[in-house]
Amino acid sequence: MVFWKTGILAVVLAFAACSWRQRSDAFAASPPPPPREFRGTWIATVSNIDWPSKPGLSTDAQKSELIQLLDRAKNLKLNAVILQVRPACDAFYVSTIEPWSEYLTGRQGLAPDPGYDPLEFAVAAAHSRGLELHAWFNPFRAGHPSAKSPASSNHVSRRYPKLIKKYGSYLWLDPGEQVAQDYSTTVILDVVKRYDIDGVHLDDYFYPYQAANAKGGLIDFPDDASWDRYRAAHGTLERNDWRRENVNRFIRNLYSRIKKEKRWVKFGISPFGIWRPGNPPKIAGLDAYDHLYADSRKWILNGWADYFSPQLYWPIDSPGQSFPLLLDWWEAQNKQARHLWPGLNSHKTTENWAPTEIVNQVTTGRARSTGHIHWNGSSVLGTHEPLRSALNQTVYTRQALIPASPWLDKRLPPKPKAYLEERPDGRSLKVRWETKATDPAALWVLQSHQSGRWFTHIFPGAQTAAIFEAKPSASLPDTVAVSLVNRYGTLSPIALLATPGK
Repeated sequence: MVFWKTGILAVVLAFAACSWRQRSDAFAASPPPPPREFRGTWIATVSNIDWPSKPGLSTDAQKSELIQLLDRAKNLKLNAVILQVRPACDAFYVSTIEPWSEYLTGRQGLAPDPGYDPLEFAVAAAHSRGLELHAWFNPFRAGHPSAKSPASSNHVSRRYPKLIKKYGSYLWLDPGEQVAQDYSTTVILDVVKRYDIDGVHLDDYFYPYQAANAKGGLIDFPDDASWDRYRAAHGTLERNDWRRENVNRFIRNLYSRIKKEKRWVKFGISPFGIWRPGNPPKIAGLDAYDHLYADSRKWILNGWADYFSPQLYWPIDSPGQSFPLLLDWWEAQNKQARHLWPGLNSHKTTENWAPTEIVNQVTTGRARSTGHIHWNGSSVLGTHEPLRSALNQTVYTRQALIPASPWLDKRLPPKPKAYLEERPDGRSLKVRWETKATDPAALWVLQSHQSGRWFTHIFPGAQTAAIFEAKPSASLPDTVAVSLVNRYGTLSPIALLATPGK
């Protein structure tokens, strides 16, 4: 049960859930470490895949749909959502650089009415539920075939047409143009500066997937102008190597610029799940190194992101694309010990996969990585119940903290202050906490020792109190421990308190 009182969320905690580790002693000196696992889902806005359900909904309807998704994420015990905020050089937020997305309002450049800022709303709603929000950008896609409205006057295709390439049914910024790289970097940093996001996320679209002509032949990306200038400036790389280096340079620079602005904002990439066929042996499929000019192995070897989420969208027993073999290979490349959170093809459970396939992938991944991301939001947050139910009953029975990022900051947050107040009836106990830290808490961890077991509860950073109520089957806790979690995921020393009379 949840009660709202004078702006402070107080939660009545029962003891029906299982603890992570049982303790037989009547009084425990300290609690076990809280469990850690990144549990995320992509929420795609392009073509209205996940949100909003269609363009042109009222502001209230858009907010209601997003709240429903975030509520389901919290109830499923996810701890992060990755929201697509720039599908094709357009914006799901207030921007002076790019136009409003048509997937939001039905016409590119048309603002919501009544006005609101969807990203600001999403960040606040996610944080109030204890969820991280990562802003997902498509850095070079400038036009999608699902678009119905014309480009607005402030779209990059109208403002800087020389940067735009028509490729198949898409419009694309040429990654070989430094001006195009700088433009997309400026767009992303504008969001980092103005919004309280927890991460910047890029998927597998740098150079586009190759298009075919009417006869089925592959069409080369039309970057002759930028390639010719590179050669005229005495560039020595072969053309495919040059394309790969364009992407490498963009990623390196973006990572550095994000860290200079807000070091705690995580940078993540979700490349195609196969770097090159034959890596590891017997793996077959698209050669992203040659076809997408994505040297993703180089990115992870050098630690050019805080987390990598290779799209491992195949079953465990797929002979040419084995999920565990590929995940083992990615883990072996992770020399810089960055986060490895593979993407799971959870959408397949709405088609022909059994929910147990995803449950087994989560279980398999726990021996090799520290989290995962579901593609897509509708598969785990929509109306399709079988997968959500299977996850709830098996691998998501307990809350988990997102793993810390010690390469960003190893300093411990200060120990919080906590206070206990047993109510006169002896049937309830209030716990309050606070911190004098300069930076506010991202989350709070409240652990309670009751009937010989520890229970872990994770609360949003804005929450300052919780209430325990005794039940017929369980008395009040004899010990409580409160810890602060900062923006880097680092846990503070605990404030450990014995309940009155214990």
